Amino acid sequence: MSTLSTPLRVGPLSWLVPMRAGITVVGGLVVLGVLVALDLSMGDFKIPVSDVLRTLLGGGDAGERFIVMELRLPQTLVAILVGAALGLAGALTQTFARNPLASPDILGVTEGAALGAVAVIVIAGGSGYGGGLVAGTLQTVGLPVAAFAGALLTATLLYVLSWRRGIDGQRLVLIGIGLSFVLSAGTSWLLVKARIQDAASAQVWLNGSLNGRGWEQATPLLWALVVLVPVSVLLARSLNALQLGDDSARGLGVRLQLTQLMTLVAAVGLVAVSVSAVGPLEFVAFVVPQIALRLTAGSRPPMLASMVLGACLVVGADLVTRVVIPFPLPAGIVTAAIGAPYLIWLLLRRNRKVSA
Repeated sequence: MSTLSTPLRVGPLSWLVPMRAGITVVGGLVVLGVLVALDLSMGDFKIPVSDVLRTLLGGGDAGERFIVMELRLPQTLVAILVGAALGLAGALTQTFARNPLASPDILGVTEGAALGAVAVIVIAGGSGYGGGLVAGTLQTVGLPVAAFAGALLTATLLYVLSWRRGIDGQRLVLIGIGLSFVLSAGTSWLLVKARIQDAASAQVWLNGSLNGRGWEQATPLLWALVVLVPVSVLLARSLNALQLGDDSARGLGVRLQLTQLMTLVAAVGLVAVSVSAVGPLEFVAFVVPQIALRLTAGSRPPMLASMVLGACLVVGADLVTRVVIPFPLPAGIVTAAIGAPYLIWLLLRRNRKVSA
């Protein structure tokens, strides 16, 4: 395992940057750039990449500017931001619990956000918004708030039920799986009680779709990342100490409860804003941090690399659903198709370790 690092100096500040982590981030950014160029270029009306770049710089004709700037760029930006948010949320929860299974998908936080958002869709449908996804003020304000409240309540319940003089990763995962099933049952009950039109709208949203996403979804995502990414970076040192165990972390001066609480709040906020924008994109927060960990060969899932690789995965899923598959398909189906086999492999691998 390589631990080579290189010093980075900016004025009076300096850091030691692990070589593999730096190479992973740079390589991920290159891949992301290629995927973004293809995502903006390809579709029902193909535009050469050179013309896409010219349009982004202010050139191009009126048609190209409308397609690139008004239709494709907001959707691609939402995909980048959602992928980065879910990747970071997964890295935070897996580090906090010291367990690769402890992602927001597995712990029920995503399902809690989805339950809150579906409740808004169903209730709004009954009061006159029926026949489609909720729109207007209710969509821009009510749905994100409901998603955040659902995720926060789930995380609080998870924390309380898991607490036994501290948080044990195994217990956290088991309780989280149980909560996930309960919340999924609640969502199913709402769909059964809803009108057919509202249930159909909610079901489309529950599959996690990027279709038609615009600046109204990108802007809240951007503001959430502007606030929560610096908070997560500030937690990095304490999270590194947590890898040594609770007692060692306390010995190093880490305020354990405050660190765990801030980590959960940051992860919940990232998941909630992502779910409210595009619906639950399954397994992104679960798979990406582990891929980033293996590429960087670090001691815990890296935050920056997880954000970059998460953006790559979601933009790639958007590209596959729009260009490769000949019929409409939500991006969440693609991410689930990637994540589900990985979950099975991880469970079998851990079972072999326990049996050995």
